[in-house]
Amino acid sequence: MNAQKPTVVLVHGAFADSSSWNGVVDRLQSYGHTVVAAANPLRGLADDADYVRQLVTSIEGPVVLVGHSYGGSVISDAAARGVDNVKALVFVAAFLPDEGESAITLSGKFPGSTLGEALRPVPVTLSDGRQVTDLYIEQDKFHGQFAADVPAETAAVMAATQRPVTDAALAEGASAPAWKNLPSWVLVATEDRNIPPQAQTFMAERAQATVVSVSASHAVSVSRPGDVARLIHEAAQASA
Repeated sequence: MNAQKPTVVLVHGAFADSSSWNGVVDRLQSYGHTVVAAANPLRGLADDADYVRQLVTSIEGPVVLVGHSYGGSVISDAAARGVDNVKALVFVAAFLPDEGESAITLSGKFPGSTLGEALRPVPVTLSDGRQVTDLYIEQDKFHGQFAADVPAETAAVMAATQRPVTDAALAEGASAPAWKNLPSWVLVATEDRNIPPQAQTFMAERAQATVVSVSASHAVSVSRPGDVARLIHEAAQASA
């Protein structure tokens, strides 16, 4: 394998885990890519971004960073933290915040998100005494809200295994974004009920990204893994 071929690092978003990339990983590996699916902590934007930054710095050679949903905020922040081996960013039904913008701000910028109505808050006290609120999607609402084009049986498993995000993470403002300095690709999920498609398009156009639109729910990496993998492969080829 060409040692300079980019490693693809996948970063999931809220209410998901690394297994949400399984179909994408399978296809990327068939293209010959080395892939790492990161375990995004979902605790706070700055902390999550620093975690991903450290993972990226442990990888030799060029990297293509891919983020889904809130993971888009994380990869943009991580790539702006002094790592020089990130060559491209790919945003999959994701946030591309500008400095100071939060996921909550951007998701409410345009109509269409029904996420707030589906959330279940769970107060948690951490070992150091800090109190946080974890957010889950109600399991009986998960299929329609997050993964409407995924088989019901698959969506039920995703609902049961979802990882919560803190409300503070979704409200935390971004630092200076890496998409202003790195080539970016964006997949817009046109049937998304978490991040309005109009918001996705606005952010993509603002970033002057290469854009593809796919008729899919927010769980596009599960329902349309081939489309997601092809876009990532395109970004990797352009960055090699």
